[in-house]
Amino acid sequence: MPAIVSRPTRAFAASAAQSPLSLTSIERRDPLPGDVEIEILFCGVCHSDLHQVRNEWHNTVYPCVPGHEMVGRVTRTGTGVKKFKKGDIAAVGCLVDSCRGCPSCEEGLENYCEGTGAGPGMVFSYNGPDKHSGGHTFGGYSTSITVTEDFVLRVDPKLDPAGAAPLLCAGITTYSPLREWDVSEGTRVGVVGLGGLGHMAVKIAHALGAHVTLYTTSAGKAEDARRMGASDVVISKDASEMARNAGKQDFMVNTVSAPHDINAMLGQLRRDGTMCMVGAPDKPHPPVDMFGMIFGRRRMAGSLIGGIKETQEMLDFCAKHGIVSEIEIIPIQKINEAYERMLKSDVKYRFVIDMASLKE
Repeated sequence: MPAIVSRPTRAFAASAAQSPLSLTSIERRDPLPGDVEIEILFCGVCHSDLHQVRNEWHNTVYPCVPGHEMVGRVTRTGTGVKKFKKGDIAAVGCLVDSCRGCPSCEEGLENYCEGTGAGPGMVFSYNGPDKHSGGHTFGGYSTSITVTEDFVLRVDPKLDPAGAAPLLCAGITTYSPLREWDVSEGTRVGVVGLGGLGHMAVKIAHALGAHVTLYTTSAGKAEDARRMGASDVVISKDASEMARNAGKQDFMVNTVSAPHDINAMLGQLRRDGTMCMVGAPDKPHPPVDMFGMIFGRRRMAGSLIGGIKETQEMLDFCAKHGIVSEIEIIPIQKINEAYERMLKSDVKYRFVIDMASLKE
């Protein structure tokens, strides 16, 4: 293997669970033969970033540089790179490597890598094992990143790069289950929550031809939901509205990342309907009443992002249909404030960092 040459790179990191994110310097490797180096232009802010920074999933390694929704410009490529050239607009999502040899990887499902191949197992953009440095990976709250070509994605020039950044997590996290459960013209789809994930689920399900119903506790989001493609809006804390819509949905995408009443949502499914959980709360949900599932032969499932092939498919689908995330652009210096606002749902509907601010 060629010798690893690294260089200092500006980034924002947390040094401990209680520490604010602040300016630091990390090491990024120069491109190896199969690598692509990307100047990060925009990076989305995901609720998972907050969970990781504050160690709410009890697996964080510090210092932690978050960010797994990166869009940028290719600055250098290794000698063996064939799919990218300097100047291309490219993206990096939640994954930067996998074992490449397990059954999931061979099926293009690196997001479910079992770690039985020759590679390092599933490697996330940050907080994962870095086989090159011997430490852990650092994410997109930085000026650049170097990634193996196989985990770099193309971004159609038609897509606004800032609005496209959240597609790398919020987009694929909702696109993947919609495709896995064959959502298409006429499918009745319920989307629970209109946040960073939920608003993408509404847009994508609508573009797939589904009849979309948004379930929300916030009546003030109804107008936005209809503008994004929802045909109906149900205020989930209104028992009469829930009763009127019981048993109507073929499929539901539950995007809420806080504990809530799953049983009420399961009751919105028709017989043989499925509710897929994509929100990741830091505490368990209240108990599920199995009779609500048994008597309707209903199913509850989960889904984790998507593989590289499917993520590229999602980006191309969004380019075809003109879908991007609804965003508020912030400088990196406001990231700690953005985290507090995110906890209050005070964003419509995804923060995106303009990484040019990190050079200032």
